[in-house]
Amino acid sequence: MKAVQVMGYGDVDQLEVVDQEIPVPKENEVLVKVKACAINNTEIWMREGAYGTGTKSGWRPEGVQFPRTPGSDITGTIMKAGQQVNEEMIGKDVVLFPFTSSGEPGAEHISEDMSFIGSEYDGGYADYVVWPAELCFDMPLADYTESAVFSVSGMTAWHMVEQIQPKQGETVMVTGANGGVGSLNVQIASRVFGANVIAIVGDLALEDQLKKLGATHVLSYKSDRLAEEILEVNGGPVDSVLDVVGDALFSTSLHVLKKGGKFCTSGSAGGQKTELDFRTLYLKHITLYGSVLGTREEFKRMLKAIADGKITPVIDRTFPLEQAREAQRYFKKAGKLGKIVLLPEE
Repeated sequence: MKAVQVMGYGDVDQLEVVDQEIPVPKENEVLVKVKACAINNTEIWMREGAYGTGTKSGWRPEGVQFPRTPGSDITGTIMKAGQQVNEEMIGKDVVLFPFTSSGEPGAEHISEDMSFIGSEYDGGYADYVVWPAELCFDMPLADYTESAVFSVSGMTAWHMVEQIQPKQGETVMVTGANGGVGSLNVQIASRVFGANVIAIVGDLALEDQLKKLGATHVLSYKSDRLAEEILEVNGGPVDSVLDVVGDALFSTSLHVLKKGGKFCTSGSAGGQKTELDFRTLYLKHITLYGSVLGTREEFKRMLKAIADGKITPVIDRTFPLEQAREAQRYFKKAGKLGKIVLLPEE
């Protein structure tokens, strides 16, 4: 089979197309023919060494063991089943829950042994992948590509919104609203929880599309008056902020938050370190949430919302699997709306 592997930390030249044997599922696993694999920041930062300490990177302290096949947003068809798996699963079209964990229900994502597909296990930049049968769920939509765009970014966005628990009619500001997580934050906050959403993007040409996703207002972070514009369009401070940008919009976010407001972050594309005046935090009674991924029950609730049409896929572009280097380069460009998806050859 064809697979794209990361050979070590570095730029996209560390991605190589290789020929491998098709993996054999263990007794509790299934073999999945990959039909689509969406790209996340996760595999790019893993390759670049942006996680971990020093040059090490990955979801575990020891760093990634190279070579590694990345990719965690995976849909496909089950082709074989291990000895302990019901053979009726063969032929099912599935979406993969992206990590293993021994954590109790509701705490799987914060377990010390949480291990991620595409980082601690070989992932979906390949023709086939093996994965525990219990972590394979029915696809929420009939289309493989559309169903592949939700796993990591969707669960991350869903968990973020569940953490801040916006009430009907409250205002939520979403940074990076044109990205994979951000565009889903807009949909989940508005369509599922009934909040008003102020979407922050770079290019206001995306305004109409973001309003179709549920945004009430769309503003550009390039404005010299961004904080004033946020307060103007909302008629005062916002209730919560869902952030994937980090440093670049942190001070603005805290400034426009109401007293008792909530700030939830799951990314730092605009800077991983920031300055914080603790007086702002305690005098405004602001609650900070760090957030990534989520629980199996949240994943199931998300899949139901997708199947019910409350959340829709937002896809910017697809690439053949062999063009993974070009796809990752494109992923890092500004001005996109939605997800980038890799498609193996049929």
